[in-house]
Amino acid sequence: MGMDIKQIQDLIKFVSKSGVNEVAIEEKDFKITIKTNQEPTYVTASAPVATAPIAAAAQPTAVTPAAAPAVVSEEANFITIKSPMIGTFYRSAGPGKPTFANVGDEINNGKVLCIIEAMKLFNEIESEVSGKIVKILVEDAQPVEFDQPLFLVDPR
Repeated sequence: MGMDIKQIQDLIKFVSKSGVNEVAIEEKDFKITIKTNQEPTYVTASAPVATAPIAAAAQPTAVTPAAAPAVVSEEANFITIKSPMIGTFYRSAGPGKPTFANVGDEINNGKVLCIIEAMKLFNEIESEVSGKIVKILVEDAQPVEFDQPLFLVDPR
């Protein structure tokens, strides 16, 4: 049957977090290649054979992230928290609700910083560092790309 959009999203999320540089899956009527700009880590696996072909219009061939912009020298001591996926950036859980994080907030590993909506799925983005938020680089409800900088954090 091939891969549905949820499986593809899960695969993209896995690739972005795993450190794998490239994943290619090829079946009879389906091919997907996901590449990142990370240093390569080589992993080999075999995918199960599909039982039903996927329509030709639904054949993604590559997902390539945009290159991250260079960090300005005054920001060299800060950690950049980047988007793990493509979607729409939200600072709060909904209209009228408090924001997850603001400039000046002290954050810890695991704290929810924002939500990224992708295909009507709302994904909480948690901090993987501790420190103080010094800059929010994206406006609320703005579309974001994979690996796009979202926050600058001054580590403790």
